[in-house]
Amino acid sequence: MTTKSFLLLTLAATLALPAAAQQDPKAGKILDAMSAKYQALNAFGANFTQTLENPSAKVKQNMSGDILVSGKKFHLKMNGQEVINDGKTTWTYLKNENEVNIADADADSQDMSPSQIYTMYKKGYKYAYVQQAQDGGEAVDVIELTPENRTNEVIKVRLKVRKKDQTVKSWQMYKKNGNQYTFNIKNFKPNPPITASTFAFDKAEHKGVKVVDLR
Repeated sequence: MTTKSFLLLTLAATLALPAAAQQDPKAGKILDAMSAKYQALNAFGANFTQTLENPSAKVKQNMSGDILVSGKKFHLKMNGQEVINDGKTTWTYLKNENEVNIADADADSQDMSPSQIYTMYKKGYKYAYVQQAQDGGEAVDVIELTPENRTNEVIKVRLKVRKKDQTVKSWQMYKKNGNQYTFNIKNFKPNPPITASTFAFDKAEHKGVKVVDLR
């Protein structure tokens, strides 16, 4: 799985916000508090579940995984695959094939990366407060983001932010191709231990690995 396929994630249905929508101060205050929470951390980790649905194609798939994030870097493990991004390079390791694909990290990608979830609203998106709701027994604020660029393949993103600690409980991404992605965050871990090798692929640990360099 490439970073792009995960981020289709990428981190949700075809109803957009009203055309006249402007930045919502209430939503902005919640998003700023959420962003400050994450940016104050050296790193964070979590377990998550991802659901892909496409009602017209009668598709529904569920996957689960683990993620570590530090700034623009992340290390994702999901479904027998690993995606490692050090901010400049992305390694996608396919365990069953013992193959790693190497590509330049795309900072301008329209898809949402795990390291963008808490800052993406700051550029290129309008945001609006939807409602307060209960989700799994937790009080959450629901906020919708819509891209200002109409060529963006994302129609909208719906964030659920926990009221008790300003962390993201889940997000949904709706795409023009009909795909809907839902990400539920579980077991959030602030400042987990990380090392210099956390966000780099080590060939020595994968004997006989096939390297496909796409740069």
